[in-house]
Amino acid sequence: MFEILSNLDYTPFVISLKLSLIATFVLFCICVPLAFFMARKNFRGKSVIESIISLPLVLPPSVLGFYLLVFLSPYSVLGEFFDKHFGLRLVFNFGGLVIASCIYSLPFMFSPLVSGFRSLPRSLFWACDSLGKGYFSKLFRVALPAIRHSLLSALVICFAHTMGEFGVVLMIGGSVSEQTKVASIAIYEATETLDFAQAHAYSALMLLFSFAVLLIMHFLGAKGAKIQA
Repeated sequence: MFEILSNLDYTPFVISLKLSLIATFVLFCICVPLAFFMARKNFRGKSVIESIISLPLVLPPSVLGFYLLVFLSPYSVLGEFFDKHFGLRLVFNFGGLVIASCIYSLPFMFSPLVSGFRSLPRSLFWACDSLGKGYFSKLFRVALPAIRHSLLSALVICFAHTMGEFGVVLMIGGSVSEQTKVASIAIYEATETLDFAQAHAYSALMLLFSFAVLLIMHFLGAKGAKIQA
C-alpha cells in the first residue's frame, strides 16, 4: 500500500483542491449578498429566481453538463465572445471547470445562507436601522456573525461537493492531464482500466480527506456552541 501511495500521481488531488477552493471563494462572494437580499425582500418573480438557483439540486449532472457544454462552447454567443476577444476557450480547460462548478454548487452555498438569514429576527435589523447602520455594516458586522453556523455549513458542503463532483466536470473539462483531470475522474479511469489498486488508493485518500473536513466542521460547530452557551 505504501509503495502505491509513493508512486501515486497526486496532481488530480491538487487540481480538485484548487478547483474547490476557488469555486467556494467565488460562491461565497456571490451568495452572501444574494442570500441576504433574497431573505429580506419580497418581490414579483422571487420564486422563479429561487427555483433557478435550486435547479442543479434536481437536474442530473449529465443534463446540466450537456447544456453548460453547449452554453460555454466556442459556437455559443458567450464562448465565441471570450474566444474572439480574449483568446480563451471555456471548455476543456480549468477556467471552464471553475464556471461549471460554481453553477453546479450554487444551491449548496445559497440554501444554508438564505435559511440562516431568514431565521434572524426582524427586530435585529430594526435596531441596526435605528443606529444608522448601512447595508454592508448590517450584513458583515451583524448578520454574518449571527449565522456563523449556517455559514460554516455552507462553506464545507460547497467545498466537499465541488471536491467530489464527477459528471459536470467530465462533460466540461474532459480528462486533460494537469489541467482538468480531477480526483474523481482519476478514480473512474483507474477503475475503467482495471487498476483497482490505484483506484483504491485514490478512493481511500478522498474518504480520509472528506472525513477530516467533516470532523473539523463538527469540532468547530461544537466549540462555537460551547462558547455561545
